[in-house]
Amino acid sequence: MPVAHAPDMAAAPSPGAPAVPHHDVVIVGAGFSGLGAAIRLRQEGFADVALLERAHDLGGTWRDNRYPGCACDVPSRLYSFSFARNPSWSRRFAPAAEIHAYLRRVAEAHGVTARIRTGCAVEGARWDAAARRWRVDTSQGPVTARVLVMATGALSNPVLPDVPGLDTFGGTAVHSAQWPADLALAGKRVVVVGTGASAIQVVPALQPQVAHLTLLQRTPAWIVPRRDRAVPAWRRRLYAAVPPLDTAMRALTYAVRELTFLPFRYPGVRRVTSLVARAHLRRQVRDPALREALTPRYGMGCKRVLVSDDFYPALQRPNVTLVPSALAAVEPDGVVAADGTRHPADVLVCTTGFVPGGVPPQAARVVGAAGRSLAATWDWSGMAAYASTTVAGFPNLFVIPGPHTGIGHTSLIYMLEAQVEHLVHAMRHMRRNGLAWVAPRPEAQAADHAGVQARMRGMVWVAGGCHSWYLDARGENHTLWPDFTFRFRRRVAAWHADHYEGEAVHA
Repeated sequence: MPVAHAPDMAAAPSPGAPAVPHHDVVIVGAGFSGLGAAIRLRQEGFADVALLERAHDLGGTWRDNRYPGCACDVPSRLYSFSFARNPSWSRRFAPAAEIHAYLRRVAEAHGVTARIRTGCAVEGARWDAAARRWRVDTSQGPVTARVLVMATGALSNPVLPDVPGLDTFGGTAVHSAQWPADLALAGKRVVVVGTGASAIQVVPALQPQVAHLTLLQRTPAWIVPRRDRAVPAWRRRLYAAVPPLDTAMRALTYAVRELTFLPFRYPGVRRVTSLVARAHLRRQVRDPALREALTPRYGMGCKRVLVSDDFYPALQRPNVTLVPSALAAVEPDGVVAADGTRHPADVLVCTTGFVPGGVPPQAARVVGAAGRSLAATWDWSGMAAYASTTVAGFPNLFVIPGPHTGIGHTSLIYMLEAQVEHLVHAMRHMRRNGLAWVAPRPEAQAADHAGVQARMRGMVWVAGGCHSWYLDARGENHTLWPDFTFRFRRRVAAWHADHYEGEAVHA
């Protein structure tokens, strides 16, 4: 299904100047966040919405991550919009291609496909106080917008290992988020770097294909059973035919997953879940030396807890070697581990994640009312946003996902929808009251941020004895939400007009 360009709606040009397309709302990014925002806004009667997507297709994470074995790691039943549920997932944990296909169907069904301008990278955005609009520079020329929604995702810029010699490698080096469709692996010696969420999916998928696979592990992960399985066709037909049953099962799945937040908050519960993870390791890995190498030395949940049924078994195949050491250097014909051992390689697979916690790269290109970029604002005061969505000094800017929207136990889609509802409330408020712009009051934002940080104290993410990508350079966690997700929705989806300032259209 081709992705069309959004129609231009030009503002009146000044004499001698070319027309600059203007939209009521410009959304940067066409993944789950951007599509969800566009659909809800159009449902509310805000039809003039344009989505700017730097790639040549929609889908975000699920367009980019197509490595072998890629799938969601929360139950599929929760991995859909509440307004566009999918009773037909083929597996309990849906594969990437199926999620991408779902997004394309939803975008087409809700009329937003034609609003997407693909191959359009945003190079900068600046609030024009006199015109009371955002001026956005893109690779396809400038546009303006009354409202700007940054929906670029928290983890969208891959990171390669910062080690000597990477550019001298004579084989094929790939990042898991940039997987070539034509990559041939049969008979190849493959080195995989990293043991995070991507690695535990890609290793079992690659192992049967390759001559030998070497896995470099800097830090072992806590892994619990996945219990993935195919969903029988009769059950899918039943859910499609009886929507209330599908709704009930979704609610039950949500409730069960919500309980898995408890270990992150309460050490006693965490000790019990640690025993579950250790039992999973003991049951699947009989060799004491290998089991020792795979045993984490930090509190469960301090780093992302992973789910897998086949990662441990794959490591015990005859053609797999686990090296419990970080990558130190790359050579033309292989790699050097931090323990000094050398490992030959024809293909180097980097499952090394994305630009980590802290100020996202796109924030440097967004400049607010005071002439300071969002990156500079957050570098100076920390990543604070009112209701995780709006930022003082940045009128009509909405960041989805924003600070404190990450979660370690359930579906991010639930969080994104709460933020989108906050955006919808803001748009309604401006329409109802004839306002040109709104922005959170600094004191409201400060109080909101302080409340979240107070909840963060004692959480395993900041007190679990590790340093993860959840933390910024100061050691602060502005990534995750430290409570149940229904409390996030209560906090974010609500609208408190007195927490915002604004200006009338005709002021």
